[in-house]
Amino acid sequence: MTEDGESHEGLGLAERRIWWRSRRGLRELDLLLLPFVEDVYPSLDTAARAVYLRLLDHEDPELLVWLTGREVPADPQLAAMVERVRAHDRPVS
Repeated sequence: MTEDGESHEGLGLAERRIWWRSRRGLRELDLLLLPFVEDVYPSLDTAARAVYLRLLDHEDPELLVWLTGREVPADPQLAAMVERVRAHDRPVS
């Protein structure tokens, strides 16, 4: 764990960049996105990584309604990635 309480030490440089991009500012999003990046993102194939990066291009309010299950993205690839993130359930340490 780093000085600021974040744990992303085991990630490579590319994954650390994605980790920082995934760190949003809304605790609800951080609790879902950061564990996903730490545990799952490194094992994703190139296509799935591209979809995850497209997901991060969306604004926080939109991500929040998707990741809390109140709405579903119209794009089937984004919808599948949202479900993958939601299915990964590990609390931030």
